Amino acid sequence: MSQRRARLGRAGERRAARFLKGKGLRVIARNWRCPLGELDLLMRDGDVLVVVEVRSAQGRFAGGPAHTVGPEKRRRLMRLARVWMQGARWRPGAVRFDVMSMRPKGWLRWEIQWFRDAFQAPEA
Repeated sequence: MSQRRARLGRAGERRAARFLKGKGLRVIARNWRCPLGELDLLMRDGDVLVVVEVRSAQGRFAGGPAHTVGPEKRRRLMRLARVWMQGARWRPGAVRFDVMSMRPKGWLRWEIQWFRDAFQAPEA
């Protein structure tokens, strides 16, 4: 990944976390990693664990950045959420998967789309 894309991704994640905090969610972890991969944001909304995938992009394209979260990425996010919960002390009442689409619009301004409950984990 180029340095420019990495900077854009980090800036988008920071702005997404700030946006969601403004909506009442609390940050549990940012860029949580394990050998299987990384979760961008783990947040708490009451008794709900919110796994947030942040997608940032400069350009415009059909569906926007959030459209790039396909079936394989969704499975990976679900798997990573299970791994995180195995090591966590807090037991959430539910888990929700949100996707944030972030596009910079000039200096310090962002076009933000929040896809709350973007997809569901299959029932076990």
